[in-house]
Amino acid sequence: MQITDVRVRKVSKEGKMKAIVSITIDDEFVVHDIKVIEGEKGIFIAMPSRKAADGEYRDIAHPINCDTRDLIQKIILEKYQAVLDEADAETTE
Repeated sequence: MQITDVRVRKVSKEGKMKAIVSITIDDEFVVHDIKVIEGEKGIFIAMPSRKAADGEYRDIAHPINCDTRDLIQKIILEKYQAVLDEADAETTE
């Protein structure tokens, strides 16, 4: 599996959610609405979810194992940081 595209949309309002991300896998499959969240222990991703009838949120799409989740999170957070760095560079010019 290769993540072939990552698109980051920064969230402008204040709060824990910092961005919404879409990833493309193998140029054939897209997962939208992955959230970049700033938590107490740092930044992490939350997979797309939907509120169930019992009020709990359930992931709609998610990795099956920790290694895949770690890979997806690493790639997304690297791209998110690149977007932040690019925005900082534009404001200092």
